[in-house]
Amino acid sequence: MKITLKDGSVKEYEKSAAVIDIAGDLSEGLARVATAAKVNGELVDLRTVIEKDSELEILTFDSDEGKGAFFHTTSHIMAQAVKRLYPETKLAIGPSIEHGFYYDLDRETPFTAEDLEKIEAEMKRIVKENLPIERFTKSREEAIAYFKEKDEPYKVELIEDLPEDEEISFYSQGEFTDLCAGPHLMTTKPVKAFKLTSLAGAYWRGNEKNKMLTRIYGVSYPKKAELDEYLHMMEEAKKRDHRKLGKELGLFMMCEEGPGFPFFLPKGMVLKNTLLDYWRELHKKKGYVEISTPIILNRHLWENSGHWDHYKDNMYTTVIDDEDFAVKPMNCPGGMLVYKSEPRSYKDLPLRVGELGIVHRHEKSGQLHGLMRVRCFTQDDAHIFMTPDQIREEIKGVAGLIDEVYSLFGFKYHVELSTRPEDSMGSDEDWEMATEGLRGALEDLGIAYVVNEGDGAFYGPKIDFHLEDSIGRTWQCGTIQLDMQMPQRFDLEYTGADGEKHRPIMIHRVAFGSIERFIGILTEHFAGAFPTWLSPVQVKVLPISDKYMEYGRKVRAALDEAGIRAEIDTRAEKIGYKIREAQMNKIPYMLVVGAKEEEAEVVSVRSRFAGDEGQKGLKEFIRDIKNEIEMKKIRETAKEG
Repeated sequence: MKITLKDGSVKEYEKSAAVIDIAGDLSEGLARVATAAKVNGELVDLRTVIEKDSELEILTFDSDEGKGAFFHTTSHIMAQAVKRLYPETKLAIGPSIEHGFYYDLDRETPFTAEDLEKIEAEMKRIVKENLPIERFTKSREEAIAYFKEKDEPYKVELIEDLPEDEEISFYSQGEFTDLCAGPHLMTTKPVKAFKLTSLAGAYWRGNEKNKMLTRIYGVSYPKKAELDEYLHMMEEAKKRDHRKLGKELGLFMMCEEGPGFPFFLPKGMVLKNTLLDYWRELHKKKGYVEISTPIILNRHLWENSGHWDHYKDNMYTTVIDDEDFAVKPMNCPGGMLVYKSEPRSYKDLPLRVGELGIVHRHEKSGQLHGLMRVRCFTQDDAHIFMTPDQIREEIKGVAGLIDEVYSLFGFKYHVELSTRPEDSMGSDEDWEMATEGLRGALEDLGIAYVVNEGDGAFYGPKIDFHLEDSIGRTWQCGTIQLDMQMPQRFDLEYTGADGEKHRPIMIHRVAFGSIERFIGILTEHFAGAFPTWLSPVQVKVLPISDKYMEYGRKVRAALDEAGIRAEIDTRAEKIGYKIREAQMNKIPYMLVVGAKEEEAEVVSVRSRFAGDEGQKGLKEFIRDIKNEIEMKKIRETAKEG
């Protein structure tokens, strides 16, 4: 039996072998840290026996799927601890998620924070017991009977929804057995460090007509140091929460009258408009034209685009003159109509059309989250219409533009290529050509990428840009989608050099993604201390007392004249208090003015970056700050304390 490993090397075995034994044969250290495996691309358990020639990849906690097995095992340890402490609790589901795991539980007496401490203590005992984890299967009938006897109605319901001939897998550890597809670790011992992080309510199967269960969230790591690092990052994230900072800095608000529909306040509008001005300046430089399309368009348009069939549940609809209309969830169909509004020649292509379009999408109320998940947002869309031989160069141009945007804010990023999903439209040939176009452009640029199988849009494959913020979290923002379906559905054409009609190919792309969400990300990335060019207030003038208010106003007028966003603190407060408050409001520069400053016609400069910067002539300060703003420099904010 030949086993081909991920690095291409081949190991031969005389007889069948379990994955864990092969891992041990390769390296004892690898067997110790292995969490799951892939055999011929399929995620499997370490207990899986390989009986024929196969490709094998041993997974560890360093991979997403390896983490998943580790987190999933921890969710079972938590459920076992709950059943030991509160045997009357009914178990629902306990999956792994991106950052940890949760388990949905039904208990008459709701769980409290004190209960979490007891559950953690019992989990530690289970880990110490080093319980072997074993997998076995039952038929559907046997599985239903088993859980009826155990009085676990949620498990019975899950099994009853499975096909009749389905073989059901179980995992047991000590006295605890759970319904599960796996994979899981070999024993409970490797789960060295964990923390139950929060409690929440969750409707059974996400349906608000069903019973509300308690969801316990947690996270786990192989080493305590890794858990501590994660928990520190979470504490830092709480301090940086854009909802908290948005309120404190007067950027935006949410109201009961419009859940998921953000209200931008004056300072938030300055921030938003500054970003939009930058977007317009950049796109003009890159050869884009800008359009604006209506927010409401008729049903026929959305049927033609495919959204009515594929996306209707997320769309808001209305009736006008007895005809169905929809509020746009995306800008693209309107862009198709603009392209089609006049004859096009190959000489007009590539045509790069940008739109800062307001879109509305119906998100479930439980998924709404500040500016990160809203029902109304501004998408920085652009659609590029081109000939087939222009595909690679245009994709490279978009990738370069997105790189320029992220680099400006100091973001690192990684790239994913997402391929054809199950729910898609178009021919195999079109999908193959589109996918290879994206892949080829990434390879031309030398950009490393990972393939995300089956996660493309319904009309075409895409490249997603996942940026990393200052505390290591990743956010999916920029995307490039290649589309051969929509030009066909809207019968778009151009006249080629041969005088014949041809079908253009189209790119959908965003750089910020949602402007609102990007503002949320920037707020957390900079902890509200925006670079000077972005700050709603760039300078605060602080007169030491009322005697110097006139000079303070003169300074502020000069700043206004120079196009610098400035405010003056006219309150009868001590200067120390004014400085502290300006610092709390994350103002980049404070100009303190008193007798010495007025006499010498200078300002005493305090900054968020270096503290006391000494006295400067007003003209010199204006020159320096204007340079910083024009260059869009990022100065590091000094650490507090």
